[in-house]
Amino acid sequence: MRFHGTMRVNEAGHLEIGGCDAVDLAERFGTPLYVMDEEAFTRRAREVTEAFQAAYPGEAHVVYAGKAFLTVGFARLVEAEGLFLDVASGGELYTARVAGFPPERLVVHGNNKSHEELEMALAAGAGRLVVDNLSEVERIARLVGGRGAATRLLLRVRPGIGVHTHDHMRTGQEDSKFGFSPDEAREAAARLRAVPGVELVGLHAHLGSQIAEPGPYELLGARMVEWLRDVAGVYGRPLTELDLGGGWAVPYTEQDPAPPVRLWAEAVSRGVLAAAGRLGMRAPRLLVEPGRLLASEAGTTLYRVGAVKEIPGTRTYAVTDGGLYESLRVALYGAAYEGILANRANEPVHPMPSGSGHPAARLPVRVVGKNCESGDILVDGLELPPIAPGDLLAVPVTGAYHYAMASNYNRLPRPAVVLVRDGAADLLVGRETYEDLVRHDRIPAWLAAPAAVAPGEGVSSPP
Repeated sequence: MRFHGTMRVNEAGHLEIGGCDAVDLAERFGTPLYVMDEEAFTRRAREVTEAFQAAYPGEAHVVYAGKAFLTVGFARLVEAEGLFLDVASGGELYTARVAGFPPERLVVHGNNKSHEELEMALAAGAGRLVVDNLSEVERIARLVGGRGAATRLLLRVRPGIGVHTHDHMRTGQEDSKFGFSPDEAREAAARLRAVPGVELVGLHAHLGSQIAEPGPYELLGARMVEWLRDVAGVYGRPLTELDLGGGWAVPYTEQDPAPPVRLWAEAVSRGVLAAAGRLGMRAPRLLVEPGRLLASEAGTTLYRVGAVKEIPGTRTYAVTDGGLYESLRVALYGAAYEGILANRANEPVHPMPSGSGHPAARLPVRVVGKNCESGDILVDGLELPPIAPGDLLAVPVTGAYHYAMASNYNRLPRPAVVLVRDGAADLLVGRETYEDLVRHDRIPAWLAAPAAVAPGEGVSSPP
C-alpha cells in the first residue's frame, strides 16, 4: 500500500498519522473517523504554489476548491497557507465567512446561483464571481446597482477539450451543464458592457478531474488566451485574468499514475505563454483551482470491523461500521482504494493455517459497510493479514469528496473529522448524534400523537 503524508508504522506496530496513533484516535473519537493530516495538506499546497511560481513568469494564484472538503476550521488552514478559496454554494460561502476568510480571496462559483446566493456574494465583497449562464448575467445586472466598488466577474466557458477520465468527471466538453459556449460568452460580454457596477476581468474553464496527461492543459491554456482576446474585443476593454480550474490526477492506489505537479504547471504555462506571445498580449494573471490534489491524500478513514464472512472459493467479506453513506465514490465512480489494518500494520499478508479458527486471508477481501445496498463497497480485492472482528481498518486518500458527499442514508449519523499535527489531535467536525438526525423532523398536525420516546430519552447515540 502507498503511504501518504506523515503516515508511518510506529513501534507498537500501529499506523500513525500526524504523530498520532490511529488506534488511540479511534478509541478517543470513535469510528468511523475521518483523519485529516495537516502537514500532508500544507506540503501539497506549497508544492503546487512553488510549481506555478517556477513555471509561470506572471502573477499566479492557487485557489483551493472548497467543494472537495470544507469546514470552518479547515478554511482557517487554507487562509493561513495564503491560498484563495473557491466556493460553489451559499453554504460553502457561509462557511468561509464564519471562518473569517478574507473576502477578496474568494472565488464564487455555481451553475445555478440563487438570488440569495448572489446577494450573499455581493454583500460579502467576494473577490471574484464566476458567471455561468445568460440568466445569471441578468440577475447580476439587477442586483449590483449602488454597491460601491465594481464586482469583478469571470465568464465560465466550455473549452470543448476531451480528456481521459470517468464520464462523470468530465466538465470541459461541449455537451456540459457548465458554462458558456464561445458565442454565448461574446453575448454575455456585450450585455455586461452596459451594466454599471461590474467589471469583466477574465475567463474561467475547467476540464474535469483525475487528468494525468499534460497535453490537454497546454491546449486549454492556448485556447483560453485566444478566447480572452476575442471576448475582450466584444467587451471593449482588456481582460487580464484566466482561471484554468484544476483536475490534476491523484493516485489512490499503487497502480495509479502519480504525475509530478510540475508537469501540470509547465503545460499550462507553455500554452498560455505561447498563445500570448503569438497574439502580442501580456501574460494574464493566472488562477488554478486544485481541490482533490490538495486534500485527498491528507485524509484517511478509520473503520472498526464488526463481522467477517468467508464465501468459499470466492472472497472474504469484512463488514465495517462505515458505508456508502460516508464513502460514496466507489458506488458513484467505481473508485479503487487501498487499506491496511491500523492495529496490526506491520503484519505480513499470508494465509492462516486451515482449521485455525480465524478468518483467513486466503481470498481477496471485500470491505463493505452497513448500508442496505449490495453496492455498499468501500474497498474491493484487498490483500490483508487474517482479519477478525474488532480490527481497525484504515483506508487512505479519503480527504476529498468523502465528508463532502456524506449523507444520513439509513439514518446513520455522519462521522467526526479530526485534524492531526505533530502528535496533537482535535476536532474539525463533531460526530452527529441520533438527536441530530431528528432535529429538523416535523409531524403534521393530523398525525400528531404522544411521542413513544422523547428525543434524547431511552436511546444512546454512537460514541
